[in-house]
Amino acid sequence: MYLKKVDGPRAVTLPDGTVMTRADLPPADTKRWVASRKLAVVRGVLSGLISREAALERYALSNEEFDEWLRAISTHGFDALKATAIQKYRQP
Repeated sequence: MYLKKVDGPRAVTLPDGTVMTRADLPPADTKRWVASRKLAVVRGVLSGLISREAALERYALSNEEFDEWLRAISTHGFDALKATAIQKYRQP
């Protein structure tokens, strides 16, 4: 069995006890960002599965966009990432 060489770990254990692997990350060509995909990228970065710089490059994200995802999760939780809930959690 051949394993492709990658930088960093192949799998990490999250604080809730679940295991996250690189296969759990969204594809690099993702165009439609639903809340679960955003959460997967943020969890991957925070757990050390993928570096922030690698995530920004792989998914063509800006620093501001990624910081907004982090802020939304830390302030309001997973539901704040949903596009239909933006008005509910937007700061005046």
